[in-house]
Amino acid sequence: MNPEEIRSVVRNLAGLVAEHYVFPEVGAEVAARLTAAAESGRYDALDTPERLSELVTADLQVGNNDLHLRLMFHAGEVPDEKDPAAEEAYWMRRAELDAGGIGRIERLDGNIGLLELRPLLYDPAHAGAAMTAALSMVAGTDALLIDLRRCLGGSPEQVALVCSHLFGTDPVHLNDLVTPFDGTVRQYWTTPYVGVPRFGATKPIWVLTSASTFSAGEELTYDLQQLKRAQIVGERTRGGAHPRRGFKLHQHLEATLPVARAMNPVSGTNWEGTGVTPDVEVPAADAFTVAYRSALEHVLTLSSDPDRRSVTDEARTVLGAAVVAG
Repeated sequence: MNPEEIRSVVRNLAGLVAEHYVFPEVGAEVAARLTAAAESGRYDALDTPERLSELVTADLQVGNNDLHLRLMFHAGEVPDEKDPAAEEAYWMRRAELDAGGIGRIERLDGNIGLLELRPLLYDPAHAGAAMTAALSMVAGTDALLIDLRRCLGGSPEQVALVCSHLFGTDPVHLNDLVTPFDGTVRQYWTTPYVGVPRFGATKPIWVLTSASTFSAGEELTYDLQQLKRAQIVGERTRGGAHPRRGFKLHQHLEATLPVARAMNPVSGTNWEGTGVTPDVEVPAADAFTVAYRSALEHVLTLSSDPDRRSVTDEARTVLGAAVVAG
């Protein structure tokens, strides 16, 4: 990159921050600071998009620590938000390569479901069928582990789809997104119809988290925790609650700008800057073992009728061996 190209990217970024950032006063201050830095030549010697993204992102986050506010480097070409067909194709391809965000699905010994979601909770338009299929496969299990330790973000619509399988048919209010410029509030609820058997509202759920769990992964964690629908096991999450939009600034550079704030209907706030605090705080590497053990102990409290004997035996065997690997 040459200095003029760099200055053009940063000027355009500053304009977008001033126009769209979730906190307008902060956006104006950040935009002014970026513009001044660019004009002073602060970024002129950064000859690659990757180096530019690193320094500009650090400057963007000074004083606000908003981890969604970034100049993001892409090794491949950034999708153009002004070309809906190209953007749609980009996300469809990503979802296909990631199996719709279904990293792992398994019936563990003891009739316990394991659903690992990574790297993203893709929008239902791109991965709704895959998610619905995965959730239907664990619907008959006696307990469920949802592994979000490598979930880095995604779609609030997909969060609502997942939650729709984890409650009953009565709609449940999950989250609101508030846009500051016009006060628009978008509500997210579970849906009464999912089209396949659902896990339901009564069987226990454990959610596994790490310090890398971020954004929509955190929303799923936080929504279930606030509604007392799941026990959270692992590490405090990363702390990004502001949904963002992407804007192409260069073949390899995308501006990611928070444009709204989450407001949970139970807590009246969100996890921005703080992360989600687990109910059982353990190193991420130990979260599966701790949660699986708890789920096995739950299975042993259930009915011991003859039809369930094999499940009970599995649970006893795993607990008796004291070997729980994940």
